[in-house]
Amino acid sequence: MSDREIDQSLVERVQQGDKKAFDLLVLKYQLRVSKLVARFLRNPADVPDVVQDAFIKAYRALPNFRGDSAFYTWLYRIAINTAKNHLVSMSRKTSSAAGNIDVQDAEDYGASEWLKEYSSPEREALAGELEMTIHQAMSDLPPDLREAITLREIEGLS
Repeated sequence: MSDREIDQSLVERVQQGDKKAFDLLVLKYQLRVSKLVARFLRNPADVPDVVQDAFIKAYRALPNFRGDSAFYTWLYRIAINTAKNHLVSMSRKTSSAAGNIDVQDAEDYGASEWLKEYSSPEREALAGELEMTIHQAMSDLPPDLREAITLREIEGLS
């Protein structure tokens, strides 16, 4: 039985009222969705909340899932949209809070972690150099070892 068939079977069980089947889907995809969402968000502390929101949205929308695409593809879109909505929501909160700043708040802004610049030319150059080195090292590996490392380190599988 393929991964897609297993997922479809679990989805059908959820649609029939089996909540344990959804727990299995969450366990199967939680790490992948977390990594996906983390790529969008600056604050790592927000990742679990956004992932949870994405799974809640998926659960509520599951009765409408037709199986035209793989379950993970469908969940992927929900997770990305949830992360984007979170970013928009946070930017609105930040801009509305900016109008209510007093002197003490302004003095504390300099120490605020989220205002610090995360990217600099030096960091970008080092990141690019590191990326090239990793790609070169990966391409030098035998195919089976390269696949094992990709599955473990990039896909988060055991």
